[in-house]
Amino acid sequence: MSCCSPADARLEIETLASVALDEIRLASRDLGDGTRQTDLCVPTMHCGACMAAVEKALSSLDGVISARVNLSMKRAAVRWRTAGDAVPDLIGALERIGYRAHLFAPGADARDVELPRLVRAMAVAGFCSMNIMMLSVSVWFGADGQTRQAFHMVSAALALPAILYSGRIFYLSAWAALRHRRTNMDVPISIGVALAFGLSLYDTAHNAPHAYFDAATTLLFFLLIGRTLDHMMREKARSAVSGLARLSPLGATLIDADGTRRYVPTMAVEPAALLLIAPGDRIPVDGIVVTGNSELDASLVSGESVPVPAAPGTAVQAGLMNLSGPLTVRATARAEDSFLAQMLRMMEAAEGGRARYRRIADRASALYAPAVHTIALLSLLGWLYATGDWHLSISIAISVLIITCPCALGLAVPIVQVVAAGRLFERGIMVKDGSALERLAEADAVLFDKTGTLTLGNLRLTNVDVIPLSALAIGAALAAGSRHPAARAIIAQAAVRSMPTFSFDNLQEIPGLGLEGSAKGSRYRLGRAGWALGRESEDEKGSAMGTVSVLARDGQGLATFLFEDQIRPDAAQTVRDLMRAGIASEILSGDRIAVANAIAKRLGIDRVSAELLPFDKVARVAELARLGRKVMMVGDGLNDAPALVAAHVSMAPATAADVGRNAADFVFLKESLSAVTDALGVSRRAGSLIRQNFALAIAYNAIAVPIAIAGSVTPFFAALAMSLSSILVIANATRLRIADAPAPGPELPSLIRPSVQFGSRP
Repeated sequence: MSCCSPADARLEIETLASVALDEIRLASRDLGDGTRQTDLCVPTMHCGACMAAVEKALSSLDGVISARVNLSMKRAAVRWRTAGDAVPDLIGALERIGYRAHLFAPGADARDVELPRLVRAMAVAGFCSMNIMMLSVSVWFGADGQTRQAFHMVSAALALPAILYSGRIFYLSAWAALRHRRTNMDVPISIGVALAFGLSLYDTAHNAPHAYFDAATTLLFFLLIGRTLDHMMREKARSAVSGLARLSPLGATLIDADGTRRYVPTMAVEPAALLLIAPGDRIPVDGIVVTGNSELDASLVSGESVPVPAAPGTAVQAGLMNLSGPLTVRATARAEDSFLAQMLRMMEAAEGGRARYRRIADRASALYAPAVHTIALLSLLGWLYATGDWHLSISIAISVLIITCPCALGLAVPIVQVVAAGRLFERGIMVKDGSALERLAEADAVLFDKTGTLTLGNLRLTNVDVIPLSALAIGAALAAGSRHPAARAIIAQAAVRSMPTFSFDNLQEIPGLGLEGSAKGSRYRLGRAGWALGRESEDEKGSAMGTVSVLARDGQGLATFLFEDQIRPDAAQTVRDLMRAGIASEILSGDRIAVANAIAKRLGIDRVSAELLPFDKVARVAELARLGRKVMMVGDGLNDAPALVAAHVSMAPATAADVGRNAADFVFLKESLSAVTDALGVSRRAGSLIRQNFALAIAYNAIAVPIAIAGSVTPFFAALAMSLSSILVIANATRLRIADAPAPGPELPSLIRPSVQFGSRP
């Protein structure tokens, strides 16, 4: 028999640690500029104090830039940067403070093992407490002597399973905290339950008139009800994220340069790779269709169930389903950078934001443990000094420990934010940060970009009925060489009509001017009137609502194409709802003033700023901020990103540029602009419920604590009062989900007086 020497054991430990650090590096995502992000799963977190401890431990490591915890997902996202090959020991740091952690594995959704454990513990505690309560009723109604002692002994036997089995959920958490010189909400709960049970055993042995087995078991029962409801509510948010994650296939069929096909993990797909997407398959990464024609289920992106066509040149996003024909797609992004991955990260961050209300609740919870222990100790010493009765003094201290549990305060914010994020997700709105909900509720002015925001960014050919079919055929043949929105509009109209075919010997796109091709010795042009005709034209100015393209052959006009951008559904109604709520609206556009004014007139928006550069939009946001306005920016383009970041809160459509989506606090998936008022309504209702929860928690403590210190509450009623306060907070939060959404007007109570609406620009 042999054993390892201390040196060998130390070497083995160091080797294992090195392997763990290498795994962290391999599992991390490169964010650019030497910054990486690692996602950890921390399954033992369960309260605000846990979140604070985990974030503090991770943030204290050298090289860590930020650590952000999502309690619903039991996840920690850590951004770090180190010199050379050094890697921060993230998992070791958490293990040193008593939290087991491991690297998060995308797509490896384990079944929920916590809920059955909570339900079993709750069932045992409920069974024991109800039977003990029946025995206690007999004692209250006059049983005495040997009968009373017998009832107390039976109660002790019934309480034991609840104390040992149901209570271990709290004991293990409390012991882990104390072992690492921390406290959490479970420490005073465990002390209170243990003291109540121990004192009751003493009273039973001495045939005292009262025992508090009912208090200990009822406390556990109601606490477990609250914890189970909280877990179930968080699982609803988790299931929404898991549902999105399941839309991403685990693998993809890769087409090599020699034409061979092989199946590879989705995470191994690199940009520029060719992928075969069979009918019925989901697209694994963002890309562009190279060959094939099909239809796609794009409800993930647009929220609409009507299939959309896919042809060569069509941009496709991860998670969309191919419905009819095979497609060859060239990847444009890795799996971790895809549109679906971005939506997943936004959903995961929705509940984890360090919002103002949450910071208040976390600070209160952090101060709670030392404060309540001090109050309980002072109550014990005070009553012992006043009465000399140690039994009475311990009973009062137990009541203080139990009744001051801040579970209601700890649940006040996160439970509402989880419900609100789920509610918005059901309406097709993604929330990136819980704090964004609070900032959105404060918004009193909305700035809209025009193209792609108030409008869909899809040009429509409005005068197709007056264009000769021969000219439409020539225009469609020229437009096939471009991805410009106007070219796509011509092709879309030509596709639904029977017309002669036309082809060109050569075809080229002149940036900023149009398309040019040669056929049968003639030169054809489609684009700006001055360029196509070789002379200035009235058509050059365009229409008030859109753009104009001219088709010419050898400088002679054949047809004029008039285009109009489609206004988003419900845009006018959204502006009216905002106006009724006292929220000002303004257009910030880089387009021509005539086009922007025409859109504003149709939507009823008074103030328009057009022909703006990105800096001009930021300046307008800053100007309103100096006037004390809380600005919400709604935009989609690359030029809107600086304004989206500068605004108090921001929103972008899912069709926005990547930079715009990343800069926005909210992303809406449907085409309807009613997402703006939907989000405003939910955020304001959530803010109201959070304030109500704070008021309930504060009022409860303001009333209950003095009564407990005065000795007017037994441990049983202390347990009942504390547990009911937690359940009340959870029930109040669920009103956001179960209540039917009110009409937009009433749901958006005015934050400002209508008299401070923007005036028209002089």
